[in-house]
Amino acid sequence: MTDLMDHQVKENDGGDGDGRRGLPRLHRPLAYCAAAMGLLAATGVVGMAVDERTLLGEGVWLKPFKFAVSFGLYALTLAWMIGRTRAWRRTLRFLGTVTVVGFIAPEISIITFQAVRGVRSHFNVSTTLDDLLVKAMGGAAYLGWGLTLVVGVLLMFQRRVDRPMAWAIPLGVFISLAGMSVGFLMTSPTPAQAEALDGGGSPGIVGAHTVGAPDGGPGMPLTGWATGAGDLRVAHFVGLHALQLVPLVAIGLGLLATRVPVLRDAAVRTALVVVAALSHAGFAALLLWHARRGLAPLDPDRALVAALAALVVAAGVCVTAILLLGARRGRRACAV
Repeated sequence: MTDLMDHQVKENDGGDGDGRRGLPRLHRPLAYCAAAMGLLAATGVVGMAVDERTLLGEGVWLKPFKFAVSFGLYALTLAWMIGRTRAWRRTLRFLGTVTVVGFIAPEISIITFQAVRGVRSHFNVSTTLDDLLVKAMGGAAYLGWGLTLVVGVLLMFQRRVDRPMAWAIPLGVFISLAGMSVGFLMTSPTPAQAEALDGGGSPGIVGAHTVGAPDGGPGMPLTGWATGAGDLRVAHFVGLHALQLVPLVAIGLGLLATRVPVLRDAAVRTALVVVAALSHAGFAALLLWHARRGLAPLDPDRALVAALAALVVAAGVCVTAILLLGARRGRRACAV
């Protein structure tokens, strides 16, 4: 990632309308979208309380609630990120608006519509209408992935007012993209579905998030993640929310820098952000590997425990080395 020198002054100044430079402002359509997701989440809570219908062992309003919370966090984070930009400002604001209209709105609308009908939204191809809605959701998801990728690339070329955050934002975006990609794995037919398709049949459901058992088995409270088989949604969730967690690490380190002298060095904080991001990505990858083997999230085997231990040790060694080198450099600077 390199610094960008005064690229397109009009783009740098455009979009706010108040002439203030360097002040982070939320991208309005994304911010309004986040507020709407908050209202939908509240509606989902009410729906779960008054609507007794269930689907795959869960209340029909649980899915709209979970997706509203997830989309709300995504929209609010992206609104904040775009608000901090200087280069390609108008382009990023346009992409943010397209993200609301072309990705978030269609996805959450279909999910909510199907919940009202009391039928599955994902993987449901049992009728012509359901099949069309699944295809529409798939198209919106691909568009959202592509838009997030372009936004991530453009965010790489912003001025480094704060180096740790300049690394945290694109790293969070790209790890989040990897988390999104796990969702595409869920659309592949299961062995039983593939056999039915090969035999000329028309299964009503194509795709699954559970590995080693049918969807709808025993699950954890609220999340619904499988407790007796692998579940791709865990890695999907962890990877997706790197978009929030990695920048939060940068913010936390910045706050700690007022009390911990070694963290006052931006290079030290930047290195720690990179380690945190890589550790997060490694953890999500291990969760995906675990789920693909048909093992439940709360049922770690020796291989997963060993891999997690190796990841923790590697991260700990890197953090220790960064802090020691940073402290040594600080002492040398004071001596000079």
